[in-house]
Amino acid sequence: MSGQVTAITAESERPRDASAALEARALKRIPAGVNSPVRAFKAVGGGPVYIRRGFGATVEDVDGNRYIDYLASWGPLILGHAHPTVVAAIQEAAAYGTSFGAPTEREVLLAELIQEAMPSLELMRLVSSGTEACMSALRVARAFTGRSKILKFDGCYHGHADSLLVKAGSGALTFGTPDSAGVSEAVAAETISTPYNDLEAVRGAFEKFPGQIAAVIVEPIAANMGVIPPADGFLAGLREVTKRHGALLIFDEVVSGFRLGLGGAQAAFNIAPDLTCLGKIVGGGMPLAAYGGRRDIMEVLAPLGPAYQAGTLSGNPVATAAGLATIQVLKETDPYAKLDALAGRLAAGLEAGAKAAGVPLQVSRVGSMMTGFFSSARPTDYTSALSADREQYGRYFRAMLAGGVYLAPSQFEAGFVSAAHTEADIDRTIELAGKALAGR
Repeated sequence: MSGQVTAITAESERPRDASAALEARALKRIPAGVNSPVRAFKAVGGGPVYIRRGFGATVEDVDGNRYIDYLASWGPLILGHAHPTVVAAIQEAAAYGTSFGAPTEREVLLAELIQEAMPSLELMRLVSSGTEACMSALRVARAFTGRSKILKFDGCYHGHADSLLVKAGSGALTFGTPDSAGVSEAVAAETISTPYNDLEAVRGAFEKFPGQIAAVIVEPIAANMGVIPPADGFLAGLREVTKRHGALLIFDEVVSGFRLGLGGAQAAFNIAPDLTCLGKIVGGGMPLAAYGGRRDIMEVLAPLGPAYQAGTLSGNPVATAAGLATIQVLKETDPYAKLDALAGRLAAGLEAGAKAAGVPLQVSRVGSMMTGFFSSARPTDYTSALSADREQYGRYFRAMLAGGVYLAPSQFEAGFVSAAHTEADIDRTIELAGKALAGR
């Protein structure tokens, strides 16, 4: 039936007996059977697919089914799965030892490469996750300013630290619980959340809490309520208002870092934040992250200053090897024009297929990041993102999975094109999407 997304054909349903068996075992030992909530597929229906390997733009599940992958480990695999240069670097590093809890040359080299790409990071610390990076950046901001309140934006997700789980996006938004149990009222009271792309609301918050806001933290390109670009002047306005009120501006580039270019969103929009948080992409998809910024701010960290942060696995030698290899390949190959062209081709093809099927679909894209919203209007913030038809997305997700395309198992997540994707991959995806959208 036109306008309804259904399974492509009954014959295209792929057997997932091994995945189902693993899920049954996992449910006995792991909450909901998964180690990160969105993986449970509760937002899209059905059971999770258990992946056993990835290569290029393809992943293969434990039943032997292969899928064109647009998840890319939630973004960092910009070179695709198992890139030979990155794999060789990991193998070489692991042969010398997997962890030391001591300084190594690679972490110095990686910090130098990151600073070269993003000059605003005059000093930085390597950590193990985006959550840790954002949590630590907020501690530094509070220590430097002597203030306690943080301003964030509705639907933006900065990890699962207590003070950031207030009107959060990503998995919290997916499950309709943007505030988490276990977060105390006292902690939540220190976080102000205003609508994304609304500068007047930000100005109003600074007027209401004069001299109390330590920092504004923002995804310069929102990606955890689905991809939503900043409105014209929004980021520049944040830069101006934070400077005027003596607060810090923190860019959470855990998703956008290296995605639009090595300089990230801050280079693309020509805005220099005071602090930046980077995620798994700095480790080539390994458990590695970073945060940093102005030298005078970062010098509040122990042992130079009073703000404490530490981690045995920070700057892990295997992860830094993967990060170095990834950045070096990005520098040598400069895949960004190709990524933008492929992503543009995909977005245009998806929208054309939806129009032909009479299905309202808005593909919101920035570079190689995109989200398809089943909505009559393109979302600009958290409230408008919520208007998207999640049931329709679930049907579409299942149809695409049956046809051999792996998408994010949530309406409110980003999809990613990698340098490993080909025009044939894109065209095959558009073809399958057209059939799914037309209900064939």
